[in-house]
Amino acid sequence: MTDTTIFDPTTWTGFHTWLSLIAIATGFVVLIDLIAGRERPAWTMTFLATAVATSATGFGFPFTGVLPSHIVGIVALVVLALALPARYHFRRAGHWNWIYIVGAVISLWLLVFVAVAQAFAKVPALKALAPTQSEPPFAIAQLVVLALFLLAGFVAVRGSRGAVRPAF
Repeated sequence: MTDTTIFDPTTWTGFHTWLSLIAIATGFVVLIDLIAGRERPAWTMTFLATAVATSATGFGFPFTGVLPSHIVGIVALVVLALALPARYHFRRAGHWNWIYIVGAVISLWLLVFVAVAQAFAKVPALKALAPTQSEPPFAIAQLVVLALFLLAGFVAVRGSRGAVRPAF
């Protein structure tokens, strides 16, 4: 695979990469909205749809055994299987509000977790810092990302009172 294949939407890898990037970008919009106590339905739907598609397309790559990426994909799909009905069927009523928020935040964190891992695998400067991804720079980067998402999730859940105002 060449370096350009990763972003070529006509390849499976490129398609998967673009789905991931769209999911991450829209996910940050949704996260900011969750923290602010508002929602933009089109952004939310785009995030959730591309998050599901990203995880699902990850299983389309050739493999001979279960890999860490498959475990992340399964976890992501289970989280989304809870977040989607919490948002669309139960309309975030009662405890479904925090279930949706936590699910959305975990889903976005998993996407960013994989993006950081891919950056350390593909960006030469990062790969030099952590060639096997078991070195401290990789662990520190992932811990910082996790801490930021824990904080954002806490703020979003704590600030949510069940009354979500639409943002236009």
